[in-house]
Amino acid sequence: MSATRSRQSSPDRPTVAEIARLAGVSVPTVSKVINGRPDVAPETRRRVEAIIADKGYRRSDRASRRAALLEVIFHELESEWALEIVHGVEAAAREHHLAVVITESQGRRIPGRGWIEGILERRPVGLVVVFSNLSEGMQAQLKARGIPFVVVDPTGEPVHEMASVGATNWNGGLAATRHLLSLGHRRIGMITGPSEILCSRARLDGYRSAMDAAGVPVDPYLIRFGDFHVASGLRYAREMLRNPDPPTAIFAGNDLMAMGVYQAAREARLHIPEDLSVVGFDDLPVAKWVGPNLTTVRQPLAEMARTATELVVRMAAGEAPPQTRLELATELIVRESTGAPSTGRGRSSAPAAAGA
Repeated sequence: MSATRSRQSSPDRPTVAEIARLAGVSVPTVSKVINGRPDVAPETRRRVEAIIADKGYRRSDRASRRAALLEVIFHELESEWALEIVHGVEAAAREHHLAVVITESQGRRIPGRGWIEGILERRPVGLVVVFSNLSEGMQAQLKARGIPFVVVDPTGEPVHEMASVGATNWNGGLAATRHLLSLGHRRIGMITGPSEILCSRARLDGYRSAMDAAGVPVDPYLIRFGDFHVASGLRYAREMLRNPDPPTAIFAGNDLMAMGVYQAAREARLHIPEDLSVVGFDDLPVAKWVGPNLTTVRQPLAEMARTATELVVRMAAGEAPPQTRLELATELIVRESTGAPSTGRGRSSAPAAAGA
């Protein structure tokens, strides 16, 4: 009895009632914060969490017991890109005897309230957030429940304390553009992803750096912000190729948009790579099957997912990540879709020999 009383009154483990007294709130309010409930005013939540962090409150073993689940949240699943991530997560989760629960937020970068409530109810070992954001409130709720999370390919600049895994997007953009410059191209179009997305900006910055280093002016007309889907690659490649001074090469910010560029080239009756060189980004399986095979920047998607999963498991075991931001190396894979520019700027009246 005395040992139990001693543990409860220990300054290392304050009671809920003590936290409530220090925060000037009720015991039920503290309980809501601890359990990650959303119906607490933000300022009240911050005050209670600050006291919890300062006093070192820990949930009881029973309350903090986790299910053998790993949660994965995607903003959308309809792409080979997402499938590569799933393969990496499942491979790592299997080694740790964890089941995987996959959720799609239907195109929203920040999932809805129903999703976070489901997470808190299931109490998984941890969470892998793919190409999405979590609101400050969601992060606070996960932290209060002791559910670690790692972001794969964060859409925005990750804050210092947020663990994330990405790729060397700037280096990839630089390598792709340098490759085209080395072949003799100077009119190089760039179709990157949404301007607010971190990897989109990084790939574009790599493109700009390569052009600047080579002393080649960047024509603003040849830069477009797509959405990482085939249709936007098609739309913007059409626009560029209709210009009186069209590009001789187009660097697409991902392989799906590169497929759109292939279609635009077919419509314009251009041969790839004789009339138009094309470079993608990701190295999805389709890059090796499309004709001609696509030159692209390989992004180690499965390895990124595996690394994120391992980080989550270690954090769930109480280990601090060695560093909060990990970037895995990209690699330029040269295939058949790039070559030297033709002297006739790529216009051809013959039917296109290449197809996606």
